[in-house]
Amino acid sequence: MATAKVDIVGPGDIPLIVELYCQIYRPHHDVDFFHRRFLGRYNGLRLIATLDERPVGFFLGFELKPSVYFSWLYGVLPEFRRKGIASQLMDAVHAWVQEHGYAGIRFECQNEHRPMLHLAIAREYNLVGIRWDPDLGTNLVIFEKELQPEH
Repeated sequence: MATAKVDIVGPGDIPLIVELYCQIYRPHHDVDFFHRRFLGRYNGLRLIATLDERPVGFFLGFELKPSVYFSWLYGVLPEFRRKGIASQLMDAVHAWVQEHGYAGIRFECQNEHRPMLHLAIAREYNLVGIRWDPDLGTNLVIFEKELQPEH
């Protein structure tokens, strides 16, 4: 397992996140797409994971409701998968979400993204539903996890 450096970044780093996103996902989106997604959102969080100074992964999220945080998007470059990067990003997200007083966290995942489904189960997320995504033409699996309050 590789040890990544995970940093909180600001809106000015969206172009770097878009660059990573376009190496991982299809269809590609531009910077404006990501800026629009965060409009009117509270407590936006952007993380970048680096190995040896090279950006290899990212996370984007925001408040879904006052007690629940929404993990919108995780991404790890294909050549850096299976090295624990997504787990380290998820650990950083959970710590930040707890520090900010959220009781739970939610994310949606395409059924064909098996590694993310496995990670969710390994991290004790509960499968709470399925929804049809007309843009993608596929079902999304909905996961939630209650976070333990910090003592």
